[in-house]
Formats: sequence, structure tokens, C-alpha cells
Amino acid sequence: MTEQLQVIIATIVFLVTYVVIVSEKVHRTVAALVGAALVVLTGIINPDRAVEAIDFNTIGLLVGMMIIVGVTRKTGVFEFMAIKAAKSSKGEPLKIMAALCLVTAVLSAFLDNVTTVLLIVPVTFAIARQLKITPLPFLIAEILASNIGGTATLIGDPPNIMIGSATGLGFMDFVFNLTPVIVLIYVLTIPLLQLIYRNQLSAEEELQTNIMQLNEWEELKNPVLLRKCLFVLAITILGFVLHQYVHLESSVIALSGATLLLLITKEDPEHALQIVEWPVIFFFIGLFVVVGALEEVGGIEAVARWSLEITGGEVLPTGILILWLSAVASSFVDNIPFVAAMIPLIQDMGRLGGIADLNFLWWSLSLGACLGGNGTIIGASANVVVIGMAEKRGYYIGFADYFKIAFPLMLMSIVVSTGYLLFWYLFHTWVATLVTLCTGLLLALLLKLLSGALQKKGEAG
Repeated sequence: MTEQLQVIIATIVFLVTYVVIVSEKVHRTVAALVGAALVVLTGIINPDRAVEAIDFNTIGLLVGMMIIVGVTRKTGVFEFMAIKAAKSSKGEPLKIMAALCLVTAVLSAFLDNVTTVLLIVPVTFAIARQLKITPLPFLIAEILASNIGGTATLIGDPPNIMIGSATGLGFMDFVFNLTPVIVLIYVLTIPLLQLIYRNQLSAEEELQTNIMQLNEWEELKNPVLLRKCLFVLAITILGFVLHQYVHLESSVIALSGATLLLLITKEDPEHALQIVEWPVIFFFIGLFVVVGALEEVGGIEAVARWSLEITGGEVLPTGILILWLSAVASSFVDNIPFVAAMIPLIQDMGRLGGIADLNFLWWSLSLGACLGGNGTIIGASANVVVIGMAEKRGYYIGFADYFKIAFPLMLMSIVVSTGYLLFWYLFHTWVATLVTLCTGLLLALLLKLLSGALQKKGEAG
């Protein structure tokens, strides 16, 4: 099979797979696995490379945290949190949405966003059940909040972890450079969501009053198990915060935490594995293989290289193009392989173009890839996890239903990011110019003083 034919087949399989997923005529897990089977059977990607294309860090992280959250759920702590949050919001659904989104965004910055939604979604279902309202608006808002919050730090989203690993940028680099715009985007997004869902989120006053009379402490069923779960969860969170310093992948930390929890609680492993959302796991596996095949034939790299070449190597237009391309691509293609293809190309551009400071391009890539994941239900890991958990409980979020709400809000966040990056670039350019000017003036002054001193010394001699 010629290389050109391989490119054509890989592209067709990729596009058909995504069309089937979007059409929802076939379950997305089945569609992804069929696509994966086709690219392997046709020889586009061999079995060994197909296995390599699977991001086991993401898979391990999902499995580990699903087990930890599943065991912890038995303690009633999520119901405790649900009642506490509802009571703090006086039982008003719109205020509850804002409270849950804030918790989701903050936790997503310090955990990964997948872990956060695994913790928050059960709380959401408990609150919706108490108020007898649909949880779907809450779930969509939490997806958006998780991806927005995860963009703020190094450990919040897989693309940031990859960028930090490749560039040496640290935790505080991400905080200083990305958190300001993320706060602004969050502040704009949540009120818009409340406006969109204001007619759907209303509960009877009697139900709100009943919530205020509930005793959250009665929900804690097993204090001994709760202490063990909270201990393991705290250790796991600490591991996520320190993972770059101890050089451990987040999947290793999550699976180690799950193993420790099973050990100290003596939980039945068979029951623990039943907790895992296996359709979600296999959806990711199939999707990784399909996208890996496209990457194998050079499809993703060609798009990324084209995006860098058409700007002529100029930093500002290249950064803005990377932002928008990453955002749109990450809405429809998993952002992990896309970022993996972009990183070496940006590094090569810096080397060949003589660009010493590539940070502007790294922040562009981070904002585009992470925020772009909000565009569709398949744009980011957290999205798929939440959709899967909802389906398991009988609630269905369609591709189009999510798209019409989330995609415009995603575009709004990218417009804000564009303005921020322009300000960031100009500000740093002005600062660099000012520093250069001041340094030049200082050197000129020193040289003048030194020349005067030497002249006086010569006259004295």
C-alpha cells in the first residue's frame, strides 16, 4: 500500500468515525473501537504502534480515580457535600450551580479536571434528586468549569503537563501567566450559563425549605472507612501536586492511591473494578488508536507544520494562529496527540528561526488546547467522563445539545484569550525594550564615569 493511499484511508476512517460519533446513530464507544479495528486491519498502523498510540497515563489516571471515588462514595461523604453546598446556597438552583462550578474550577486547578468531575458529579446528582430537577444544566456547567480551571496550572490538564515536561516551565510559571485570564474567562462564563438556564433551574419553595432542614452529618455512614478514604485521597492529591518533582506520572499516583485504598479497606477487587466506567475507558482506547493512525501517516503533523509555516515564523501571528487552531482542533480531536505533534514543531521553529523565548507560543498552545476541549462532548477527557456517568444514571446529553451551549462559550473564551495574549506580548515587548534602554543608559553612564576617572588620574599623574 502506497503512502498516499495510507493517508487517504486513515483520513477517511478518522472522519467517518467522528461523523458516526456526532450523529449518535451508534454508541460512541462502538464507533471508536470499529475505527480502531479498521486502521489496524488495513495496516495503516501495526498492532505495536496502536498500543503505543494509547495514552496509558490518561487511562491509568481514569481507572485509579474511578476506584478511589467509587469506594469513597460508600461513606456518604458526597451526600454530605451535596447538602452542605445546597444549604449554603439557600437551596436556590442557580446559586447552587455557581457554588458547584466554583468548587469544580478551583479543584481542577490543583487536581486534574478528570479527578475533579469524578468527585463533583455524584454531589450534583444528589442535589438534583433532592430538588427534583434535571441535573443536566449542572453537568454541562461543571464540564466547562473543569476545563477552564484546569487550564490555570501545570497539573490541571494533560496538555499543560506535556508542555511543562517538554519545556521545563514550572508550576508557578503557569500560575503567573495563565491564571489571570482564566479568572476573567470564568467570571464571564458562569453568569452566561445562569442566564441560559434560568428557566430550567427552578425548584419549589417547599423543596428548598426541606433542604435547609436536612442534617448533612447524618449522611456520613461509615466514619472508619471515611477516614481511610480521606487519608488516601489526601496522599493522592499531594502526589499530583508534587509529581513533577518526584518524576512520577499522574497515572502511577492514581493507581497507587487506588491500590493503597483497596489494601487498607480490604475492599473486594471485583466490586471495585465494577465501579470503573469501562465504556468510557474503551472509548478513549479506540479514539487514541484512530488518532494515532492519522498521526502515523503524518496527517496531524502536516496540519501543525502548515500552521507554523504560513505565518512566516513571526512570533505574534504564529502564536495567535496556534491558539485558534488548537482550540478548534481540540474540540474535535483529542488534544493530547495534537499537543504532542505541536511541541517538537514549535521547538524546531525556535531553533531554526533563532527565537530565544518561545513562552508566548507555549501559552498560546496551552490556552487553545485546554479551553478548546470545551467545544464538544468529545473535546476533553472530563467531558467524556461526565457524559458516561450521566448515561449510567439514565440522563442523556446529545452531541448537538451540548454543542449549541458549549461551543459559543468556548469561542468567547478564545476571543478573550486572544486579547490577553496580545496584551501579554506587547507588555513583555515594552518591558524588554525598557530594560534594554535602561541597561544601555546605565552602561553609558558607567563608561562616562570610568572615562572621567581615568582622565583625572592621567592629569594627576
